[in-house]
Amino acid sequence: MDTFFISHGAPILITDDSNPQRSFLQSWKPSIMQEAPKAILMVSAHWDTEAPTVSLIHGANDTIYDFHGLTFPSEIYKLKYPAPGAPDLAQRVKELLNKSGFGPVKEDKTRGLDHAAWVILMLMYPEAKIPVCQLSVQTIKSAEYHYKLGQALSQLRDEGVLIIGSGNATHNFQLLRPKGGPVVQSASEFDAWLKEALTDGRYDDVNNYEEKAPNARLAHPCPDHLFPLHVALGAAGQGAKAELIHHSWTNCAISHASYRFTSAK
Repeated sequence: MDTFFISHGAPILITDDSNPQRSFLQSWKPSIMQEAPKAILMVSAHWDTEAPTVSLIHGANDTIYDFHGLTFPSEIYKLKYPAPGAPDLAQRVKELLNKSGFGPVKEDKTRGLDHAAWVILMLMYPEAKIPVCQLSVQTIKSAEYHYKLGQALSQLRDEGVLIIGSGNATHNFQLLRPKGGPVVQSASEFDAWLKEALTDGRYDDVNNYEEKAPNARLAHPCPDHLFPLHVALGAAGQGAKAELIHHSWTNCAISHASYRFTSAK
């Protein structure tokens, strides 16, 4: 399995036919990944914990409407994505991370899928049949920590698990502008740097983006939406190749750049 970083966007993506990201996600199975995974490990920007934590769910996952005060059309709050939990995968993730020194890894036996997971999965795998487990990020840690955490999970690719980091390539609500205007320069410069660094294989730079990238703190005042990328990149293994598979913007400041990471072997 290749690994992926997907910029997830807002929940309105589900109903907005004009959004090019929606078309990209709907074309996932025929265009990006024809082989169905046994399970999905979703590294979520919207689950921030002090220690790595997995969702260990028996039965169907609940759907969380974690929109943090934002208001969307009422039909959004009626949507459900009852994909099965993946308790065996959760235990395997715990095993691998504990073995690699990231433990003790915690379990959450009640948490459903947040919108970093269900918004994109509803478009990618609308049948909701593939088991899903979520893994949290730790914003108190570094990008390199998350890259190494991903490396510890690389074996999962050979076990039929699809690893997706779900965040955004840029994420600063203070920079939002009305639709149709020019992209904010600071966001554009960071986004272009990230693409160049990834596709050139400069992963040390990506792991040290706060020092290497232009406008790093403006593009990501909090690193929660970028750390899932580092996990997916690390999980692809040494020498992995990065490919930009989608690019679009929301409100002139939120980049929906998404990447595929292909193992060297």
